[in-house]
Amino acid sequence: MNVNEQMRLLVKQLNRWAQEYYTFDAPSVTDETYDAAYDRLVLLEKKTGIVLPDSPTHRVGGEILTAFKPHKHLVRLYSLDKAKSFNELKNWYDKIVKEFPHAAFTVEYKYDGLTLNLTYDQGGLINAATRGDGTKGERITAQAKTIKSVPLNIDFEKRIEIQGEGIMRLSVFNEYNKLNEGEQFKSARNAAAGAIRNLNTAVTAKRNLDVITYAIGFDEGSGIKNQVELVKFLQQNGFKTNGYFKVVKSFEEIKECIEEIGEQRETLDFLIDGAVVKVNDFDMRTHLGYTDKFPRWAIAFKFKAEEVTTLLNSVEWQVGRTGKITPLGHLQPIELCGATIRRATLNNFDDIVRKNLSTGSKVFIRRSNDVIPEVLGLAEETKHTKPIVAPKNCPVCNSELIKKGVNLFCPNTYGCVKQKEARITHFCSKNAFDIEGISDKTARQLLTLNVATPKDLFSLTKEQLLTLEGFKDKKSQNIINAIQKSKNVALPNFIYALGIENVGVVMAKQLADKYKNMDALIAAKVEDLIVLQDVGIIVAQSIIDFFDSDYGIKLTEGFKALNIWPTFKETKEEGIFKDKKVVLTGTLHSMTRSEASQLIEKSGGT
Repeated sequence: MNVNEQMRLLVKQLNRWAQEYYTFDAPSVTDETYDAAYDRLVLLEKKTGIVLPDSPTHRVGGEILTAFKPHKHLVRLYSLDKAKSFNELKNWYDKIVKEFPHAAFTVEYKYDGLTLNLTYDQGGLINAATRGDGTKGERITAQAKTIKSVPLNIDFEKRIEIQGEGIMRLSVFNEYNKLNEGEQFKSARNAAAGAIRNLNTAVTAKRNLDVITYAIGFDEGSGIKNQVELVKFLQQNGFKTNGYFKVVKSFEEIKECIEEIGEQRETLDFLIDGAVVKVNDFDMRTHLGYTDKFPRWAIAFKFKAEEVTTLLNSVEWQVGRTGKITPLGHLQPIELCGATIRRATLNNFDDIVRKNLSTGSKVFIRRSNDVIPEVLGLAEETKHTKPIVAPKNCPVCNSELIKKGVNLFCPNTYGCVKQKEARITHFCSKNAFDIEGISDKTARQLLTLNVATPKDLFSLTKEQLLTLEGFKDKKSQNIINAIQKSKNVALPNFIYALGIENVGVVMAKQLADKYKNMDALIAAKVEDLIVLQDVGIIVAQSIIDFFDSDYGIKLTEGFKALNIWPTFKETKEEGIFKDKKVVLTGTLHSMTRSEASQLIEKSGGT
């Protein structure tokens, strides 16, 4: 047996022993036997200068990177919708079983760590990345290789993405803080995130993390049909899987599982912040689909979040695109769930009154879904306590505010600078008219050129832009070209660009699909609109109110006069993609993604 064959055999043997020890907690050899084989491999690597891609010596770390490189996921990583009560969970469950009466569900721990996406090809780990915004993350392959529960190779030869949660066990966390007095961490989650996002891979290795896998992204043909099969596939390939996994059918069974997880929470050696409920069958998942933010086939039941108290120093009133006035609380900085909290949403003035809030008082704070800080209520008044007074005038343009429902609005649609800025940047965003080069700062500058509404963009000239600070010939021409190109906008993008309150990207597509053109949508009644999925009375009324408003009428009539008045193009035809969902990955050289999407849809696909 030559040296290369010896190394290959040692690597395979050591990786199998490591999986037995770190993943399955069932070692088949003594530490001395493992160490002797490991030392033999290190000696051969030094002698030959060769380190195989899946060698366990990668686990030590030591590589120091200069920067994180971006990574585009092959398939988008969605976040999960949240249920904070069993009533909310029951509503979600009822929608599923109404469509699929015999659906089965899986219930798992919701680990509180950092989401990772592991890509394997030809059996080897070729990339690891953070979740990022769901589309793009940061490449942390070198760091992931130091984590002993991440397989460096698997038996599946084709390309596949495996998703999981990077965690630091509480026993490891406590031991680490005990042995490293100069580097103390406030939470295991913070320690795990800091280890994974550390340019020195030796630091990652030192913190002894775990990765718990639970989902699949891009899949080049595994044949996995449901969550049960996925878990078996993960286990067979040496991944750690969820410590709690049950398959149930009734809502009562789901509830019992969640209550059981809640009882276990304080005894676990890792952080969880809830339970995840998923539809088991992958075909059902495909049929249920996604909103623009969440899969419809899964939901996270969130346990009560960590709460602290701090001082509410002041309240800032902010103006949004629709004129809505939203209060933002400025807090005395405090640590919560491993982050420093300085600001929190107060929702609206009615909410302030209901919670009996006042500045200079101590308030209860919770990180809602561990992301957005929320003020829960008054904890204690102090000698500096002052009542919060609702503004009577807009903090930007001083117009007298009006109240609609629980919210205050600035009625100065055409004159309020903040409203105008926000509407223009929203109109130019990628999911709207996709006009590149117009940021918040640029929108502010355009106001000096009498761009009061989005339709005024189409009257701009290059000569006008050249009068603005920072605008030269090329930048000005690029913006004019982008504006002209955007005139061919699709109907869903046009509807979204109007900035109708409560109408996001997915809702705009539904409206376009149903009404086919703007005239029909404008003429729609509440009773017609609420027939659509996800459209209730509030959303329907928002649509009606927009088209009945002076601003909505002038804006739509202005676009009609400019002949920017798209109709819905029926794209689903008989073709090779009929009834199929297609995912575009990698780089397209002969056309843009948008053009490729249109071709797919014309051939019957989604």
